[in-house]
Amino acid sequence: MHHGLWDYDPPTAPNLIDLTIDGKPVKAVVQVTKQAFAYVFDRITGRPVWPIEEQPVPASSVPGEQASKTQPIPSKPAPFDIQGATDDNLIDLTPEIHQEAIEIAKRYDRGPVFTPPSQRGAIQVPGNAGGASWSGAAVDPETHMLYVPTYRLQSLITIGKPASWEGSYDFIGRSSYLDGPRGLPLLKPPFASIVAIDMNTGEHRWRIPVDRSIAMPSIARLNLPGEYGLLARSFALVTKTVMIVVQMGAASPPRAMPGVYALILDLRNRDPHLWVYDKATGEKLAEIELPSNASGAPITYMTGGKQYIAFPVGGGPVPEELIAVGL
Repeated sequence: MHHGLWDYDPPTAPNLIDLTIDGKPVKAVVQVTKQAFAYVFDRITGRPVWPIEEQPVPASSVPGEQASKTQPIPSKPAPFDIQGATDDNLIDLTPEIHQEAIEIAKRYDRGPVFTPPSQRGAIQVPGNAGGASWSGAAVDPETHMLYVPTYRLQSLITIGKPASWEGSYDFIGRSSYLDGPRGLPLLKPPFASIVAIDMNTGEHRWRIPVDRSIAMPSIARLNLPGEYGLLARSFALVTKTVMIVVQMGAASPPRAMPGVYALILDLRNRDPHLWVYDKATGEKLAEIELPSNASGAPITYMTGGKQYIAFPVGGGPVPEELIAVGL
């Protein structure tokens, strides 16, 4: 992307995958991004596997700022999550909640993906920690499927004058979380999901919510049927037979710590499980209760004739450990 104003740096390592496109073998590399695009290149030549087109994007309203007039948009695959703070993308669990979300969003600037930050405050969807995060994606080398964990976390980016200790810039940007109505998320469910993409064709095959949204008190109070996913990063591991998924916990409200030049976010456990899915259909096959939420991706290994899944947990006040689950 050009002239990055959104903190849309590539958040994770790319995936290598060998494809068959229009009957021809292609050694490809796939980069999933915060803005919910997957950019796919021939890893031998660097050329896009499918066209990546320069398309016009909104201009900046900040005095003296000239945002890039275009951004590179992949023609395939389609975005793996919602983009832009449009009315259609706001939480819609009931008509009343949807209208309350619209009223919140009206206070700020908003538009399609790549809408620039503004002095009034612009709602960025996906946010700078949403979409595909540092949890990355998983590849099945036999079926050529890409499994992308993604979650719907928006950012409110406000441009203003810096404080004296922040330097002599004309403007700086500040990022914050914007609550939805009644303490709910601002964006519609599924709040966290995994999307399966057939990389031979670039077509989406299915999307499943990850974890139980009733672990979010604001959702549990509504007593609505259905699964909407738990708003958190998740990590996927694909084996020859199944997909294993673990998920992060919740971040605490920011707190100050003496001598530390930053606000501290602690991790809190929230409905920690290991989930097992049919990798072809997304059907949930099993769940295992865990002592803590994951804070990193799982791996699998064999020892003594037995297979294990291992992953890290903890951070802040939650003990930092490795957990291994035997199959």
